[in-house]
Amino acid sequence: MFNGIIFNSGIVQSIKKTKNSSLVEIKSNLKISKKDIGCSISCNGVCLTLIAVKNKSLFFYLSLETLKRSNFKYLVKGDHINMEKSLKYGDTISGHFVQGHVDTTGKINKIRIIDKSWFYKIMINKKYIKFFSQKASININGVSLTISNIYSNIIEFTVIPHTLQLTNLSRLKQGSIVNIEIDILSKYLTKLNS
Repeated sequence: MFNGIIFNSGIVQSIKKTKNSSLVEIKSNLKISKKDIGCSISCNGVCLTLIAVKNKSLFFYLSLETLKRSNFKYLVKGDHINMEKSLKYGDTISGHFVQGHVDTTGKINKIRIIDKSWFYKIMINKKYIKFFSQKASININGVSLTISNIYSNIIEFTVIPHTLQLTNLSRLKQGSIVNIEIDILSKYLTKLNS
């Protein structure tokens, strides 16, 4: 379980691909040691299991399911990754409850910069729109954000300067693919009412 508040990032150092999986090396200043092997780390919003640590490099195995559901299928060396360690009992929840179970991806449709804030419009598959509502939480690339508007198959949100400095959202451009996790409460309530 995570809360979508990002203080750390990493840079992809290497990717070893097979037909149905990938092994990814991410260099990060995240405070991790060999005793943390087996723990969960949110990488761009995807809950991944740490399988090895070497100096400041962290290694993760990506299954076929992860590759299908996330933007990791487009991952290249040098990409910046938002990283968050899993919550511990008693930690402050500043964002919202995030599982790291990415539901789908979206494509950046438009970015506007007003003053120091960035306004994003993301196009998603229309079948997911029913899960979102104005002023509800959404997780984009591991970042907890608030939905400002919803159109036919477009979700709009704003990112403040502080968040832009700490995350890879400032690196997005029109056409970029992002990971999206639907708020868990919305998923359960929608299922109960269907």
